[in-house]
Amino acid sequence: MPRKLHVKKGDIVQVIAGDDRGKQGRVLKVLPKKNKVIVEGVNIVFKHKKPTSQDQQSNIVEQEAPIDISNVLPICPETGEPTRIGRRRDPQTGKLVRYSKKSSNKVELK
Repeated sequence: MPRKLHVKKGDIVQVIAGDDRGKQGRVLKVLPKKNKVIVEGVNIVFKHKKPTSQDQQSNIVEQEAPIDISNVLPICPETGEPTRIGRRRDPQTGKLVRYSKKSSNKVELK
């Protein structure tokens, strides 16, 4: 069973390592078995598409490639800076909630 990750689909994250360091974007997809995420506008690669039928042309398509999940940090909505994420029990509901370790407040990062 895959472990809990610090980012979810829809979070705004900042890349902290690699060629796209400093870029921000929304998480489009999380791949927990591979420990990777696909971030909008980050790690763009070119795919060469062959024509599939006689009336279609071949072309080059730009698309996002997965990057390692350890290279991204969620953006805290209060401070606007990258922050680490923790989990703790909400005393009222008893459910686990994510919180920003920078501002120490419960945050819904979506």
